Amino acid sequence: MQSLVPDEVIQKSDKILFIAHLALGDFTYLQNCFQAFAKAFPHIKIHIWVDEVRRTSKADAWPFLKKYALYDWLAECPFVERIYQQTYSPALFEQSIAEAQQQDYPLVVSLSTLRPPMYATLARQISPRGFVAGMKKPFGMLAVHKRLAYRKLDAALDPDHGVRSGMHISQVYAGWFQQLFGMPAAGAERYPFVQIPAQWQGYAQNQLREWGFKYQEQAAGKLLFINPYAKNNKRCWPLERVVELVAALNQLDAWRGAHFIVNVVPEEMAHAQQFFAQHAAQQVRLFSAQENFFQLPAMLSECDLIVSVETAVMHLANAVHVPVVALMRQKNPEWAPIDQEHSVVITTANRRDWVKAITVAQVVDILGR
Repeated sequence: MQSLVPDEVIQKSDKILFIAHLALGDFTYLQNCFQAFAKAFPHIKIHIWVDEVRRTSKADAWPFLKKYALYDWLAECPFVERIYQQTYSPALFEQSIAEAQQQDYPLVVSLSTLRPPMYATLARQISPRGFVAGMKKPFGMLAVHKRLAYRKLDAALDPDHGVRSGMHISQVYAGWFQQLFGMPAAGAERYPFVQIPAQWQGYAQNQLREWGFKYQEQAAGKLLFINPYAKNNKRCWPLERVVELVAALNQLDAWRGAHFIVNVVPEEMAHAQQFFAQHAAQQVRLFSAQENFFQLPAMLSECDLIVSVETAVMHLANAVHVPVVALMRQKNPEWAPIDQEHSVVITTANRRDWVKAITVAQVVDILGR
């Protein structure tokens, strides 16, 4: 099958701009595609435009958006040369467009599945003369604005084309790159990975020592990392369940002397501290990667087991090769952890159920085996 981006365009291009609205989970699997692209076409430098879908003119939101953890991860990727990460305000968005236009990109590819007509227009605005490819979803006869936007693309890809039931998201992403550039991807090449800088691995080990967790000693109890938070309330697990889980595990012989780390998103830390001060046992410590993204995978890598709701943590668990129990709704099975050998997925009973419908007893049943 001929690739959507002609071979002569690829051969003549010295750089490429990928446009995407990247969450941590997206990048966990898309980075494999970027790395494979760098190996397949070493003469092309990779630039990535991270579009902030929460872009706002409200200045009080900017500090949080500016410190998005993904930027730390991208900065350490050896196969990414340039990142556009200041798109969180309208003014900075326009400034970033002007900077990108100065690059005179010969090739721009939008991987954005939300509002693809808008991103088709953005890609062409950044590169008026280059080859532009992007996502294109079916639209009605009366959607004139979409038709006009899609005309700005030299090549279009339907993100849902060829997607089958049971297909993992990593396979979907690999399929995009195969259609765009003719790049096949074997199953092993789709597994997530993360290279943790030594300073952050040392940070995690020092933090555990400060907490008094004698986790590296032969007789030490297990170390369990629990992540109950997600951006969407439908994917969160109540803190009350975390307390119940800790209490239940303390009654099991296999978990006696265990220590528990509860992951907290930075904006919820004050509330979590107040809650656990009233409810939690001494062996519980609260954790948040407030300085740098790599604090999170470094801490995960030191644990014996991870329990997480459906968010990036469960994918990072696979990346650091620590067993994970994932708490998921039925809605997005394509986002289950890819490493089935080291992952157990507990799914809600009904499709409309939120993650909070999963009981402590269901989790204990897995952990107590």
